[in-house]
Parts: sequence; C-alpha cells; structure tokens
Amino acid sequence: MCGITGFINKGNKDEIIRRMTDAIIYRGPDDDGYFVGGEIALGMRRLSIIDLEGGKQPITSQDENFVIVFNGEIYNYRALREDLILRGYKFKTHTDTEVVLHLFEAEGSACLSKLRGMFAFAIFDKQSQKLFIARDFFGIKPLYYLLSSDGNMRAFGSEIKSILAIQGVPRMVNDEAVLNYLSFQYNPLKETFFKNIFKLAPGSFLDIDIASGKFVEKKYDE
Repeated sequence: MCGITGFINKGNKDEIIRRMTDAIIYRGPDDDGYFVGGEIALGMRRLSIIDLEGGKQPITSQDENFVIVFNGEIYNYRALREDLILRGYKFKTHTDTEVVLHLFEAEGSACLSKLRGMFAFAIFDKQSQKLFIARDFFGIKPLYYLLSSDGNMRAFGSEIKSILAIQGVPRMVNDEAVLNYLSFQYNPLKETFFKNIFKLAPGSFLDIDIASGKFVEKKYDE
C-alpha cells in the first residue's frame, strides 16, 4: 500500500516528519525513509513489492538534484524504462519509482500523461526549490494537503492523520463538508471535514514554490 508525507517549514523538521510518517506505519510496514533539506522534509512508509532489496525510498536522480517519494504502481514502467535508457538515463534500481523520477526529469509535468497506473508522488527539485506532487487520473491513491491561514502550502500526506500529527495544527470541523455528507452521503468539496485540509483532485498536480509556499494546481488531462 505504502504512504508518503511532506512538511514545509524553516524550523526543525526531523521530529515532525517522523511523527507524520509513523502515523501511517501500517501502510508500509516493511521500511521507512526520509529526506530533510533546507525548508522541506519528505517521508515514506514502504510496502515492498518491486525490487525488494534495492527499492528503498526516497530515491534521488543521478545528479542528486531530484528527490522522489512514491506510493502506487505503474503498470507500463518497463516500457518507459527501456525508452529512458535509450535516451541516456541510468538506473540504480529496478523500481517503477525511479522510472517516474527520470521521466519527470525528462518531461516535467507532461510525464503524467504517459503513466498508466495508480499513484500519488512528490518530487523535490533542489535547484529550483520547487515541490511537485501529483495524483493518478482516477484518484485511486489518496493525497491530502494542508494550507496555512494565508493560503500557502504547509504539508501533505497519504492520509489526513499524518497532517493532524503535526503539533499545533488546529482540528477545526468543516461544517459545510459535514452538512454535505449528511445530505448526499459524500462530500463534494475539495476541503475535507477539517478546515484548511484539502484533497488533491484526481488527475491533478500541485507545483509549489518552497520559499513562499505559493502553488499552482492544474488538471493534467486538460
């Protein structure tokens, strides 16, 4: 199943990202992994399926500029991998995770239209200080994110409980979402039952500037 987490802050992130990731330990009982650098921290709980020995996450690009945490399965990753090898990319694992990483290196957000599968992932670009997070077209893999009171990105996770594990995050009930659920048996809003916590829509991505927390959200099928 696996699970991913991320936190953007100028303060101490090591303890926070571990607490966020430990909150979803049951999603990935086989392994964990972390990246902490500058103003961002990424976490991963892994259920090992592909490349059991060599598939530890996060995975970095050959020049170590890009860092990925990934949850899901890419069904056509072998064909994509062969194409990337022909284009000069070198692989250190046999995972679909590294295929996603190199495909993003090569094509940016356009890579999403080539991925066949279920996924939620985050890629940090050290040079540009940007974070890219995306969700599969059908929304099979969940992904939630937290906005600060001024509307800037602060954290994300495969489950809301990872976000609620951050000390100081207010647990304010979203009355409109509750009313929708009671009326329609589901919540059609992007905002969840907790105020300031949103679900990333299926077939969408966020492009986030780490320094400011400002972001752009787009549907990649448009």
